[in-house]
Amino acid sequence: MEKLRVCVMFGGASSEHEVSLKSAASVLSNIDTQRYEVYKIAISKEGGWYFYDGEAEGLSLLNDAENWTMDRAMISPDREEKAILRLTESGIQRYPIDVVFPVLHGKNGEDGTVQGLLELAGIPYVGSKVIGSAVCMDKCMAKTVFRYAGIPQANWVELKRGEEKIQEIEETLGYPCFVKPANAGSSVGITKAHNREELEAGIQVAFKEDYKILVEEMMYGTEVECSVMGNLNPVAAEVLGEIAPAAEFYDYDAKYNNAASILTIPADVKPEHAEKLRNFAVKAYKACECRGLSRVDFFLNKETGDMYLNEINTLPGFTSISMYAKLWGASGLPYSELVDRLLDLAMEVD
Repeated sequence: MEKLRVCVMFGGASSEHEVSLKSAASVLSNIDTQRYEVYKIAISKEGGWYFYDGEAEGLSLLNDAENWTMDRAMISPDREEKAILRLTESGIQRYPIDVVFPVLHGKNGEDGTVQGLLELAGIPYVGSKVIGSAVCMDKCMAKTVFRYAGIPQANWVELKRGEEKIQEIEETLGYPCFVKPANAGSSVGITKAHNREELEAGIQVAFKEDYKILVEEMMYGTEVECSVMGNLNPVAAEVLGEIAPAAEFYDYDAKYNNAASILTIPADVKPEHAEKLRNFAVKAYKACECRGLSRVDFFLNKETGDMYLNEINTLPGFTSISMYAKLWGASGLPYSELVDRLLDLAMEVD
């Protein structure tokens, strides 16, 4: 049987560049090379595209700018070509591809930009299309959709650069509250404010990441995460995960650098609560026009049973401690088979 030609993309001009390299290393270490012909495009923090010929183990070296000495490369937007163009000293080499796995987190990868290029090129790809990617990347837009869909969530206030809403935030949300960039992932730029001074400081931190921010009321409860997969008929993993962060909240350091953060699989929640969470996760996934995969995060008050949708991640991490793959693994789908399934879903036509 002829191998499916897969292009794995990673890195990216994003604050989540390093996380993407770790995720891609896991994908490349587990993809079935007997079934797939794998090509790799590495994107630098500055946005340069390169043809990566190395092994998965070498991706960590790309954190050093001096190691970006590869041939430049790009994906042709020409629908008749459907190929990677490798720019060498002797000319352009073409590598036809069938499908792309964009292992890219955050801006310029998870937000619909790369997806738009691949739509122009007519190349199938893993994950949500342009609209689903863009909506879920923008926390304010996503929460507007959640509200329309009738999914419970925390109260929030949107704030754009130049606007003054301190009094509205205090009257509507109170303290403590969370300040988040509208468009950033992996908890980058998020702070917790206990008073006006911390709120004003947090707003400045968030505005470094985006022109628009979200200020959200504090939700008291456990963070519970659900893995969803599929296209028009998505399903949620049977097993849910629970997080006890090492820090005051699950920030970037607690996610990727602090081993004291505790991930509990399966989550310690009542069966009826778990079923309701899975249903809400699928409902949110459909409402936002997600495709392929997403991790849907909630806050659950175990005493009252109240649950609130926090956010959807359309290209969740695939690192060794990432929740998405772990939940599918605990539900009976091993990592390598998960990669197979996601590539199969990418080749489906709605």
